Amino acid sequence: MTETTHATTDRETGATDATDAHTCRVCGRAFPESHLLVLHRGVRHPNRLTETERDEYREAYRTEEREIRSFRLRALAVLVVLYFGFLFLYVGFAG
Repeated sequence: MTETTHATTDRETGATDATDAHTCRVCGRAFPESHLLVLHRGVRHPNRLTETERDEYREAYRTEEREIRSFRLRALAVLVVLYFGFLFLYVGFAG
């Protein structure tokens, strides 16, 4: 799991919006979605989690893991289709 480095905050401008509800209570970093905050707390502040937050982190981690696995399989399928597509085109035009 890696930390997202392009998350935006509006601390400099003083603007308040929906992201204020998803702010880390330890470091103050804001996140656009609640599951990103849960993942951040589990990775960056694991010793400060309650048992409920630890369970939320595990579930969010499993969900993200499934999404990443699904993306990888779909990306592999696209690459295989492209590879064989170009191979057949080459054989068709070169032959």
